[in-house]
Amino acid sequence: MRFKSEELIVKIKACIESFYFERGFLPTVREIASMCGTSKSNAAQYLSDMASRGLAVKTDDGYATNNTLLSRRDIVFVPKVGCVPCGPLTEEYEDIEEYVPLPTALTGRGEYFLLTASGDSMIKAGISDGDLLLIKRQQFAHNGDIAVALVNGEVTLKRFYIDEKRGTVVLHPENDNMDDIVVPECSVQGVAVKVIKDLTV
Repeated sequence: MRFKSEELIVKIKACIESFYFERGFLPTVREIASMCGTSKSNAAQYLSDMASRGLAVKTDDGYATNNTLLSRRDIVFVPKVGCVPCGPLTEEYEDIEEYVPLPTALTGRGEYFLLTASGDSMIKAGISDGDLLLIKRQQFAHNGDIAVALVNGEVTLKRFYIDEKRGTVVLHPENDNMDDIVVPECSVQGVAVKVIKDLTV
């Protein structure tokens, strides 16, 4: 198939890259078509032709360009989803604010998201109000992990323990002025693996 519009090829390539670098994942064919002002079938034909010419690469996640492939080798785009209280339980809040590029050497394998710490209940663990936390998304925690825990629809960041004798979960603040939160059960949203903070002089 011959394409009359090299301009559309350039536009499709630019759309893929701008979408990826803004959101952290590849667009669907439908999204590419919408951004480029063409039909889905026409976009699919262009993408197939671009792939045959080495201008795009079809991956499991969608069509990529060389620029996005190079980025994906060393960088992962992690969603920043708001704040987590380091204090009393507050209503669950998760709304993607932006995607932050982080080196894969920092994250490792797995799915991650970023949260901003709010409060001072974890100061003895080196987590201060305003720090950025890298959270590994998982539904379990081991004793001693710093976990994002959901209790009755409310969320908090605490050190996680299971009291097997009492059959309860203990959410322990790293602040001597605060008491443990003891609950029959909770839902683990993820485990904190790194703290990203500004250094003060």
